[in-house]
Order: sequence, then C-alpha cells, then structure tokens
Amino acid sequence: MADLKERLLPPKPASTVTVRDSSYRPSASGRLPFQGVDVSGLKKWGQGVRSWIRVDTTGNSRAIEVDKSTVMRRCDLPARDLRLLDPLFVYPSTILGREKAIVVNLEQIRCIITADEVLLLNSLDSYVLQYVVELQRRLQAAGVGEDWQSEGSALSRSRGSRNSDDIYGNISPDYLPFEFKALEVALEAACTFLDAQAAELEIEAYPLLDELTSKISTLNLERVRRLKSRLVALTRRVQKVRDEIEQLMDDDGDMAEMYLTEKKSRMESPVCGDQSFSGFRSNDGGFSVSAPVSPVSSPPDSSRKFEKSLSIARSRHESVRSSESAPENIEELEMLLEAYFVVIDSTLNKLTSLKEYIDDTEDFINIQLDNVRNQLIQFELLLTTATFVVAIYGVVAGIFGMNFPIAMFDDPGAFQWVLIITGVCGAVIFSSFLWFFKYRRLMPL
Repeated sequence: MADLKERLLPPKPASTVTVRDSSYRPSASGRLPFQGVDVSGLKKWGQGVRSWIRVDTTGNSRAIEVDKSTVMRRCDLPARDLRLLDPLFVYPSTILGREKAIVVNLEQIRCIITADEVLLLNSLDSYVLQYVVELQRRLQAAGVGEDWQSEGSALSRSRGSRNSDDIYGNISPDYLPFEFKALEVALEAACTFLDAQAAELEIEAYPLLDELTSKISTLNLERVRRLKSRLVALTRRVQKVRDEIEQLMDDDGDMAEMYLTEKKSRMESPVCGDQSFSGFRSNDGGFSVSAPVSPVSSPPDSSRKFEKSLSIARSRHESVRSSESAPENIEELEMLLEAYFVVIDSTLNKLTSLKEYIDDTEDFINIQLDNVRNQLIQFELLLTTATFVVAIYGVVAGIFGMNFPIAMFDDPGAFQWVLIITGVCGAVIFSSFLWFFKYRRLMPL
C-alpha cells in the first residue's frame, strides 16, 4: 500500500504534465504524458484539470492529469455524468451504464470504467488505494490464469487429446470481462466499507443502550441521540446502494448497456461493420443503401459530419441490438449484482435490527419514565390528602383562638378532648379518602 501510494503520489516531481488530447504524444523532452505527474494538488479548479489514477487491463496503474473535456471525449460521457464524480458535491450512490463507459459513484469509489481502462479520481483515502491494489491483484491473477490456460490448451492439442482441449481450450463460464471485474471490486469495496461501519456502530450501540436502560441520565440520552443520527444517515446510504443495485437488476436494458467489451468487439468486427452500414430498412420493407461520398466532390466539413453521423448511427444500432439480445447475455452481470445485493441487504438488515433495538429501548425508557411519573402523582395525591387532614387542626385552632368568652374554656380538660376529637375526625377523613382511591383504582393500596 505504501509503495503504491509513493508511486502514484510522488512527493516532489520535477515537472507536471497536463494531458488535453486523447493521443499519447511524447513531449519535447521525450517523456510520455501519462508518466509521473504532480498530484499534490488534486484539482486545478481554474483550468478544470483533475488528477486521476488510470488502471489498464493488465493491471498497470499510473497517475495522470486530464481536463473535463478530454474525459468527456475519451469516454463519450455528458457533463452531468462527470458531476456525479465531483468530490466537492455530495451525490447519492449511482451506477450508470453508458455507450462506452460505466460511471460508478459508490461511497469513496468514484470512477469511470471503460472496456480498456479504469479512470479513478485520485484521492488520499485508504479505500481508494485499496481499490487500486485489489483491482491490480485480480487483473494480474487473471492474466496468469489466462497464460496457464493457453499453455494447457496448446499442450493438449499437441498431444491430440480431445477431452483435454475441451477442458483447457474453452473459456471458463466464470470468466468476467474487464469492466465487470472493475465493477465487482467497486461493489465489494463499497459493501465492505458500509458493512464495517455498520459493525462498528453495532459494537458501540449495544453497550450504550444497555447502560441507558440501567441508568437514565442526560449524558446517556445525548449519546444515544447522536448514535441514532449516525444510524439514520448510514441506513440511508446503505438503502441507496441497495436500491441502485436492485434497479439495475430489474432493468435488462441497463445491464445490457454495461457489456462494454462485447460492444467494442462487435463494433471492431468487420462483419458487424458491414452489416451495420450495408443498409437500413425502409418503410416498405426494403433496404436503402447510401451512395458513397467522394472526398473530392464534398468539402471536408461535410465529410466529417457524415462520418460522425455514421458513427452515431452505428453506435445506436449496436445499442438496439444489444438491448434486443439482453435477456440471453445478462446472466453474468445479473449473478454478480445479485451476489452483492445479498451482501448489502444483509448490512441493511443489521441496521434495521439495530434501529428496532433502539426503538425498543426508547419504549422501555418511556415506560419507566411513565411509571416514575405515576408514582410521583400518587405520592402527590397522598400529600394533598394529608394536607387536607392537617388543615382541620388549623380550623379548630382558629376557632379557639377567637377573643370571646366560652364556658368550655373554664374546664381544664376541655383542650384534651378537643385534640382527641379532632384527631379521630382527621383519621376517619383520611381513611375515607384512601378507601375512595382504592375503590376507584387510582393507586395500588
């Protein structure tokens, strides 16, 4: 990882090369544009130049600096697709299949996948470097496997063994084209990252929730509130990735658009080219063949426009053909997406279970608080009743405190009888209140 980072991010390069053309012409010093460049500034905003990591089909990676227009021409992408990869903006996870590229925006992994290369936004994030390392490892391992397979096929043919040729000569059914290998690594990186965050959240959440149930305090409630906010944000991200994969699996046309290697080989095939441009069906069912355009009689601009229109027509024709044959050719991609759909769905189930546990804890805490509140109300009711009984003594004291003559004042034992009678009356009144509370089930007595 450190060697790759030093190789992709040189500390102090001597010069910086900016690639603005798709042709790889060496500079005056004889240095190719895709060799070491300065990536200390990840983006030159004034010129629109960004730093990318380019990984080819053999697993070789290098840091390059290209502008937006070059990427748009090279990958045949509109500007709105490149905005999804802009690190300054936060866009939800997206996987878009285009004519010549696949635009992937999955968490930290923001890249453009073509049939020949992967353009990854250069970043100091460890997950980006891990993605590059893992993709290189798989591509190099696939190259070794193909070499071994070809050697085994040649050896079996030299021995004349028909069965061995069937074993080693044919392509394995588990073979994936380059774009699907890059997409698989991106899906794996995103699913692993989200699952790791979910596991970390679980480790932090369950002890905190258990502590909150045993001791309800303001500090614990604040920690649970922050935890729930993180859980909601993570659940939203996982749900978006799951919905994106599910949407791709439900649309056969979008999955057929992602077979870039197959479309490229079909476009480069001379038989397919002749079939694509030999003629188009007319309204009456026949074929209309365009007359060849002479480069002498036609101006250069018209010839270039004609070539461009033919290129667009051919690409659309191939897209229609690939969409029509989609149900037979999308099994590989469908199985790939289904595997990671199960993984991300498992992560979503973890977060859902954690959210349900938090909701159950909140319900338990609310029940506890309601119980304490009911006990306080019952205690307040008892205190109110006792205050009413004690107030009777105040009334008696107020009566005997009047300044007027009464014959009972002359009796020395009259005061004791007053206290006894008042106390008995207060006890009877208090017992009556308690019996009423028990009869109406206002408190457990």
